[in-house]
Amino acid sequence: MSIKRIAIVGTGTIGASWATHFLVRGFDVVATDPGPGAEEALRRYVEGAWDTAARLGLADGASPDRLSFTTDLTAAVSASDFVQENAPERPELKLKLLADIDRAAAPEVIIASSSSGITMSVMQADCVHAERTVIGHPFNPPHVIPLVEVVGGARTSRETISAAMDFYTAVGKKPVLLRKELPGHVANRLQSALYREVVHLIADGVLGVSDADDAVSWGPGLRWGVMGPNLLWHLGGGEGGIAHFMETLMPRMTESWPALGNPTFTPDLEREIVTGVLEEARGRSIDELSAERDDTLLELIAARAKYQS
Repeated sequence: MSIKRIAIVGTGTIGASWATHFLVRGFDVVATDPGPGAEEALRRYVEGAWDTAARLGLADGASPDRLSFTTDLTAAVSASDFVQENAPERPELKLKLLADIDRAAAPEVIIASSSSGITMSVMQADCVHAERTVIGHPFNPPHVIPLVEVVGGARTSRETISAAMDFYTAVGKKPVLLRKELPGHVANRLQSALYREVVHLIADGVLGVSDADDAVSWGPGLRWGVMGPNLLWHLGGGEGGIAHFMETLMPRMTESWPALGNPTFTPDLEREIVTGVLEEARGRSIDELSAERDDTLLELIAARAKYQS
């Protein structure tokens, strides 16, 4: 591919994770962030995440030494072949930042935003070359989770969307194409919908916090780690497959939808969940829990890879 050098704009948790992923895949990465201590924090993150990311595939010549840092946005962007923007989720900030990146980057360079909720139509409004701007929203942490949501804005070209899909696929991601933009994109909306019902069940006294987590992670969560819900319902339909499921089981499911909860998130409910989560963590630190999560995810990803064409 013609992409050799990638600019990471914004080096918080998502930007640092993206930088790790691209470095492990053998790219040169130039990162930029105006925050005090940003370079030190970034290099510390890359060092700590390197071995985990490398388990998913270490490219020839890949090295953390291929990471450079500058506080000069123009210098970082103008010397790069692809831009991954990861600034805080503030529309006015994103609007100005993308316009600044657009002025600095060569016209053929794709500008992708990791924005988790703001649409590209909002962010690209002041860009001269808005046709090359696109959402490339990862799931956290990007150096482990393959999913990237790709969606353009009103002025994004089809060629840009296609090229972004190809690029993310080539660097080991699993891009999904959104046919239209909407706030929050897709994956966050899906997990928010599930968590709303989890919160409702806790608030209604049906489940405690740890049992609610177990009900998800040891039941449907295990299956969702292998197949999505539509394909799983195909299996749930038995020999008749999805058509039989829709005919016999879907009516019962839709009948239950109006009874799903819409909880009020009170201070008491917040305290109950916080207390329950800390009890469930059993004294393990955030770093310890993250390592446990990542090790399990890597094993699951490796297992899935055996069955993918």
